[in-house]
Amino acid sequence: MEIEIKFKVDFNEIKGKIENLGATLIREEVQEDLYFSVPLPKLLRIRHILNLGEVILGYKEIQDEKNEEFDEIEVKVEDFEKMKEILIRLGFGEDVWVRKHRFVYKLDDVTFELNRVENLGDFLDIEVIGGDVEGAKGKIWKIARKLGLKKADVESRLYQELMREKREATLQ
Repeated sequence: MEIEIKFKVDFNEIKGKIENLGATLIREEVQEDLYFSVPLPKLLRIRHILNLGEVILGYKEIQDEKNEEFDEIEVKVEDFEKMKEILIRLGFGEDVWVRKHRFVYKLDDVTFELNRVENLGDFLDIEVIGGDVEGAKGKIWKIARKLGLKKADVESRLYQELMREKREATLQ
């Protein structure tokens, strides 16, 4: 189980705080995520990590109302365009693109994904993988408080939802 809480942050300020905690930078990624139209609580996307040349097909199922608990399956695929074509031929329509520049940090069993999301702003996903959901959330909040983050900083909407809202707002 993936347990993750997303916060709206100031990129440069939070980056320094993460590094001051002693977290190690694992990798930097330039991502393009194409989400397909599937009914919530399911999510289907193809992620192209441009700077690493990786393509990942991902399926997630949201397990809670706050979008913090996910059952996730991911598999590397060879070709973004061919995978996209297969999904379209299977009847999945394109929904939204989410483009982001991500810095991934680790501190013990906690992952920090610091994202600058095109047209949305800066976000930090703090993630723990495990079966103890409440324990994981407690650990996430303990670290979040050390970073100066509060409940008011939480962004419970998915990137896909935020992009869809932004698209709809520009059409009005």
